[in-house]
Amino acid sequence: MALVSIICLSYNHAPFLAEALQSVFAQTYTDWELLIVDDASQDESAAVITKTISAWEGRQVVRFLKNKENQGNCKSFNLAYAHAEGAYILDLAGDDVLLPHRLASQVALFDTLPAQYGVIFSNAQHIDEAGKVISTHHALDAQVPTGDIYEALFRRYFICTPTMLMRRQVLDELGGYDETLSYEDFDFWVRSARTYLYHYQPEITTLKRKVKNSLSAHFYLKKRNAHLESTLRILEKALLLNQSPTEHKALAICTAYHARQAFFMECFELVEAYYVFWQKIPHTRIPAWARALRLFSKMRLKVFGLYKVYLWFRK
Repeated sequence: MALVSIICLSYNHAPFLAEALQSVFAQTYTDWELLIVDDASQDESAAVITKTISAWEGRQVVRFLKNKENQGNCKSFNLAYAHAEGAYILDLAGDDVLLPHRLASQVALFDTLPAQYGVIFSNAQHIDEAGKVISTHHALDAQVPTGDIYEALFRRYFICTPTMLMRRQVLDELGGYDETLSYEDFDFWVRSARTYLYHYQPEITTLKRKVKNSLSAHFYLKKRNAHLESTLRILEKALLLNQSPTEHKALAICTAYHARQAFFMECFELVEAYYVFWQKIPHTRIPAWARALRLFSKMRLKVFGLYKVYLWFRK
């Protein structure tokens, strides 16, 4: 059996950590190791981790690492990854939950796939902070990109990050996560999908928790938005990786979306940076609305309040 290294990242996840860790212990697949990193949490996360793992009596290796200062997800993951020995890697947030069959199902699926497939991802259920199921990530009959997904990555969001199982070789070749970025998944997808194929598994393997102050919520921070800054750097990498006019078109679509987000968040310098980058993409025509957006941005037009109202009605 192939060893799976499960890297669990925790930052102020105290209310959810016991359930997340116990979902690892409940796996029907037993050849795994667990590496936990607490990123200098300000709550009782470290105490919950210590208590939960001290009760585990299995033969699997469980290692607990603590950051003295907050390092962010990318550095914390790489810290644990340096100690990981598995052929497969699973990145588990401290508020998500693995269903018992998760590892067995995905390892068995990898055994049927050619080596060119570097990542498996699946469907998931979204749960609220109380653990109630509120939605499914994909409809059961959804047509989800699979195989060569590189171009599709720029057109829409479809990968549920906590459902991924990655071949170690992929991360080795990439040098782990890019520690200069504020978040990890989009950059990992772009760089890995240029070389490796992805396989979509339609079954539900994971419960992804929706938490009010989660990392994804930081995409909606006003003024200084580190995630939008990181996204621009990822798109700059992608421009160097692109190989066709259709990929450039998809990149332009993604750029347009994030330029709008920068405007709505009143990150006006970022709007200009996205616009300048947009002009560098071959086979691309800048639409009139984008030029107007640039002008409004230079005028420092206040739109964040209206955007929050729009999001509330949309929800």
